[in-house]
Amino acid sequence: MIIPNYNYARTLRLCLESVRAQTYPNIEVIVVDDRSTDDSVAIAHEYGADVTVTPENIGAPAARNLGAERAGGEVLFFLDSDVALAPDAVAGAAALLTGDPSVGGVCGTYDAEPLIRDSLVEEVRSLQLYAWIHGGQGDISTVYTALFAVRRDVWEEVGGFDPALRHSENADYGHRLSARYRIVLTEAVHGRHDHDDTLRVLISKMFHRARMHMPLYLRRPDFSGGPSNGLRGWATLAALGAVLTAPLAALAGLWALLLPVLLVVLSVVFDGGMYRMVLRRKGLWFCGYFTAVWFLVNVTVALAVFAGLAQWLLSARFRHTYDAPLAAPARSA
Repeated sequence: MIIPNYNYARTLRLCLESVRAQTYPNIEVIVVDDRSTDDSVAIAHEYGADVTVTPENIGAPAARNLGAERAGGEVLFFLDSDVALAPDAVAGAAALLTGDPSVGGVCGTYDAEPLIRDSLVEEVRSLQLYAWIHGGQGDISTVYTALFAVRRDVWEEVGGFDPALRHSENADYGHRLSARYRIVLTEAVHGRHDHDDTLRVLISKMFHRARMHMPLYLRRPDFSGGPSNGLRGWATLAALGAVLTAPLAALAGLWALLLPVLLVVLSVVFDGGMYRMVLRRKGLWFCGYFTAVWFLVNVTVALAVFAGLAQWLLSARFRHTYDAPLAAPARSA
């Protein structure tokens, strides 16, 4: 079990308690603390983890690589410190990885409720990810690094995470791994995630991730989450179209509002399953709030797509973000 951590003392205790409660025996627990300034290191020691403190803040991808170098097991299970596992999660991942040699990696799903409820925005993010990830179970081409297991021999063959890609290391790793092995997303491995609890942080993350994924989506349109994956991409474009056409009402009269209203409706319809799930679980009022927040996120993602396209056209370095394969990491003695 490899747990990268940076200033997540609040959730690290819950994370480590869930690891302690696993049904799978003899789990090696490695916490790589990325120069936290809170009580994270003391908590990790309290739970008997093998703790490595980085000499400087190196980011989660590099911290995961460092943990993998220290690990001795034949299955590497990466778990973010803001996730608490279901008791049978490790057993489920190990069974899938050891039972079928074509499966190189296993990703878990998130519960519909956040680990710690801090805000309505966090509930929105929790429900959105629950809908998207549960609906995408089966073979995928990306990885969800917060809850991800891979066989040691596969790790050594494919290489580690690219430490330069702090916003898209999951896409890069999934791109390399899925070229050789199956990656399975399954609810047999699941846990509760402490999601982003402010709109500012959520918007920022969604923008940077969408922008950074563009070179890969242009190369592999069928990549998980890419433009060939159903109507979800059209929902983002419809949301941006609604914003851009709304000013027409000031020039052409109120009838012109019909176009942006229609585009808002289409943005919801294109991802209708998610909104119906939220309505069933949370009722009409919260569904209205959810729709407003996710409309803003959709507009943000659409802007990020165009920003990524512009950067792809102007920057050769950006176009080749996912070109260079990493050398396989050496296993520590």
